[in-house]
Order: sequence, then structure tokens, then C-alpha cells
Amino acid sequence: MSISVYGQDVERILVSEKEIDAITTRIAEEIDRDYENEEGKLVLLCILKGSVVFMGDLMKKIRRPVEIDFMRVSSYGEGTKSTGRIKIHLDLNRTDISECNILIIEDIIDSGRTLSYLSEYLRINGAKSVRTCTLLDKPSRREVEFSSDYVGKTIPDEFVVGYGLDYQEKYRALPYVGILKREVYEH
Repeated sequence: MSISVYGQDVERILVSEKEIDAITTRIAEEIDRDYENEEGKLVLLCILKGSVVFMGDLMKKIRRPVEIDFMRVSSYGEGTKSTGRIKIHLDLNRTDISECNILIIEDIIDSGRTLSYLSEYLRINGAKSVRTCTLLDKPSRREVEFSSDYVGKTIPDEFVVGYGLDYQEKYRALPYVGILKREVYEH
């Protein structure tokens, strides 16, 4: 495995490519089992931008038919801390939402505010059902009571990048999840 120029900013690998492959396989099997007898469409709702790599790998392993859609939301400002306010930059625009079992695909849960807000938002807008799926979970950072229906891996409170996760739009293409060196983001 070659290290990209950005790889030198990673302190250590937290979730390897092999582990990510096992996680996506396990979650896909759980989704297939849980939605086996559900009526309606299964819509994987990717939260841009960080979740796109995870969703791409996950949807290839789900055996039942799925549709995909996208939303772009933010709760972060310029730095590494959440503002606590959820802003929708790209909304879901479907006329068939009442026929949709929406599975929100997220890269990481920190405070829990974003997924808690989006779950309620989609229910209020008429989704048939709403569940959540996250690659990474940091329960030590939770500010609201929230648990995801599908969790890839629980991780410690570290600043992580790679496999879609970024810092200032960098590091998304790393094939693993790594802990970013503090000197990179603490000036």
C-alpha cells in the first residue's frame, strides 16, 4: 500500500481497508435482513460529502434493490468544532417520500445533533420509515440522546480523516481512516 502525500499527516491508521471491507459486508447483511419484508422503496440517503465513499461501497454489497439520493447538511464552521446548528444546503426533493424507507448514510456521529435532526425532519416530511447507518461512532462526544440503527465501529475521541472524511477538504481519498496529527489542525 502506498502512502499518499496526505498520508504523512496521519498519526496512525485507526480503521484499515480490510476492516472497512468487513464492516461494509456486515452492515449490508444486516440491512438485507432487516428490510427483507419491508414494503416500499429502500432509499439510501447519502449525507454529502463525507459519506459518499462509504455509501458507494455499502450499496454494492446490499442484495435488495435500492435507490440513492443525497442531502448536504452542515453543523461545522471553519474549524474542527460543531456550531450546534444544522444547515441544509441541499435538500431531498422527492414526490414519493411516503413510499420510501429512508436509510440515512453518515460517515461519523459526533454530537448526534445532525442525525437526530435529519431523522425527525424526514419523518415530519412523510417518509414511510427512517433509519440511520454510520461508519464511525464517537459516543463520548454525544450532546443529544441518539443511537444509530447500524454502526460500523465505535471509535475514541480523535480527529479522524480518510475514506471520505476530511479536514479542510483534504484527506478524503485515503483508503483507510486515520488519526490526523494534531499539528495539522492546531495552529
